[in-house]
Amino acid sequence: MRTRSIIKTKFKTRLAGFTLTEVLVVLIIIGILVLLALPSLMPLISKAKSTEAKLQLQHVYTLERSYFFENSTYTNELPSISFEQQLLTTQGGQANYKIEIIEASPKGFRARATAVTDFDGDGVFNQWEIDQNKKLTETVPD
Repeated sequence: MRTRSIIKTKFKTRLAGFTLTEVLVVLIIIGILVLLALPSLMPLISKAKSTEAKLQLQHVYTLERSYFFENSTYTNELPSISFEQQLLTTQGGQANYKIEIIEASPKGFRARATAVTDFDGDGVFNQWEIDQNKKLTETVPD
């Protein structure tokens, strides 16, 4: 009988905690703060994603230079320089940029990285280019 009264008193004591209303108010405040901060973070997100384009184009530059030293000409075919395009985000992969060689001759080449998604939702897709002099330029800013 004594254990039964001890159990009843343990269940009747209230534990300190938060009510559902308090938790919902905190979540709403956090949501509002995120919505206020997001527009100022979009350029930073776009800049971080453009790093992928720069690195991929520098890799294409290195491969093209190696191909040039072996063949005395540049190529406009990515498989010829052993460059393999990663699966794009539109195809279920992780790459944000489509890499292509847009012109190649014995004197030079130009490669382009075009974004497949619009990072900031303004309808403009980011583009970067590199040439045989390793001149990396952003041709279409996003």
